[in-house]
Amino acid sequence: MRKRVWLPAMVAALGLAVWPNGTGAQGRTCDQRQRVIGHLAAKYQEAPVAIGVTNSGGLVEVLSTGDGQTWTIIVSNPDGTACLLAAGEGWRAIRFDQTKTDPSA
Repeated sequence: MRKRVWLPAMVAALGLAVWPNGTGAQGRTCDQRQRVIGHLAAKYQEAPVAIGVTNSGGLVEVLSTGDGQTWTIIVSNPDGTACLLAAGEGWRAIRFDQTKTDPSA
């Protein structure tokens, strides 16, 4: 199994190796969303598995390998810039159980 490095080291490595012209947003590594998605697909074989929209119009995406070995969370702004938020191993989808949030269900 391929091991991922801790997030700070990963962000630094990605910033140097992948996004030399990217802009940092609060210390995060950023670039155009299509480049970020393309890099994660090519290097880690990750694709989007979950998505959500923030109150401010941002797009939060979880990308993972088909077997869940690795995962990455990015947030994209309306201008098309995407920033790496977190990365790790062992992504597991869980089933939403409405009875845990709504006792009458």
